[in-house]
Amino acid sequence: METYYNPADLAKFGSIGEFDKELADKFFTYYGDVFKEGALTAREKSLIALAVAHAIQCPYCIDAYTQDTLEKGCNEEQLMEAVHVAAAIRGGASLVHGVQMMNHAKKVLM
Repeated sequence: METYYNPADLAKFGSIGEFDKELADKFFTYYGDVFKEGALTAREKSLIALAVAHAIQCPYCIDAYTQDTLEKGCNEEQLMEAVHVAAAIRGGASLVHGVQMMNHAKKVLM
């Protein structure tokens, strides 16, 4: 059965330049520069990317950064901890918007 997200499409990511090579080249240059060692290690950046991949729910990114973090020496516990960080931030972001709801409800009920 075919799915909307085809894991084989991840390998085709480099082909996004087919319709606009100039912009794709700029993106890939930027992307490569972002993941270079800097104030953060490549391993730390990969864990951040894995957490963000879960927060934005990108199955391609989840596959890619699961592989990348493992290749950079992370273990399963570290991967899951990164996922829990993403879940906590995402959950907290939803809950803090509850303040907006409470403020509005108080106005309406007054």
